[in-house]
Amino acid sequence: MPLSDGVGEVVAIGAEVSRFKIGDRVCGTFWQRWVGGSFAMAEPSYQRGGPIDGLLSEFARLDEQAAVLAPANLSDPEAATLPCAGVTAWHALFTEGSVKPGDTVLCLGTGGVSLFAVQFAAAAGARVIVTSSSDEKLARARQLGAQDGVNYRSVPDWASAVLGLTDGRGADHIIEVGGPQSFAQSLRAAARGAQINVIGYLGGSDGAINPLDIFRRQVRARGIPVGSRESFEAMNRAIVVNRLRPVIDRVVPWSRAAEAFRYLEHGSPFGKVVLDHTQ
Repeated sequence: MPLSDGVGEVVAIGAEVSRFKIGDRVCGTFWQRWVGGSFAMAEPSYQRGGPIDGLLSEFARLDEQAAVLAPANLSDPEAATLPCAGVTAWHALFTEGSVKPGDTVLCLGTGGVSLFAVQFAAAAGARVIVTSSSDEKLARARQLGAQDGVNYRSVPDWASAVLGLTDGRGADHIIEVGGPQSFAQSLRAAARGAQINVIGYLGGSDGAINPLDIFRRQVRARGIPVGSRESFEAMNRAIVVNRLRPVIDRVVPWSRAAEAFRYLEHGSPFGKVVLDHTQ
């Protein structure tokens, strides 16, 4: 959701607030009423950035149950990137996926969720493979911890390339952001018993999937609707312990929000675009 992310300083609290104090630096959660547990606990009408207002504002009122302390090792622009893309990657790989050292994680593209997934999976000792249409972005992904990259423009059959890199075994976890057009290849690139985390549909919503391919490999496919506050807090602990830093493409003054949106639409960012209210 646009502008669902943000970080700020607590300037006032209600009389019964116990989780935070004035001066704390906090991030709001995407799902305002999903504290923990299964997705059944989330309430669709309480999503930050729609239908609830986003955080492009000087002040915002948050329920204490819908905020977390920002990681102390991150700057404000870095902490502001976490609530949506960061939590989505963490929830997929760890809350739901239980990634283990030695697992192979395939990240499609170099968008915000995929870049967080690269960093988190590498920190956990997994082998990371990334796809991109840009060799330059693949090189930058390797700097973040990816071990291998496949350029899907020069190698359209990237599933076969992934199988080749894994000696025919395939990937144990797949961050699937392309939609039906890429899902068929994700299935071919999957190891037996793999987990495919369906996060986006950048390639459109049209396409056909053969359910037999899911059956043959005993693949588990799940939708990842960002994640709970519990996932957010677990992720923040990992960020501090591993000294991880979110990837930021550029920081833009908040008054130039329209320019930032145009860049997202027509540019080719590597990392998050952040609006800074201090500029």
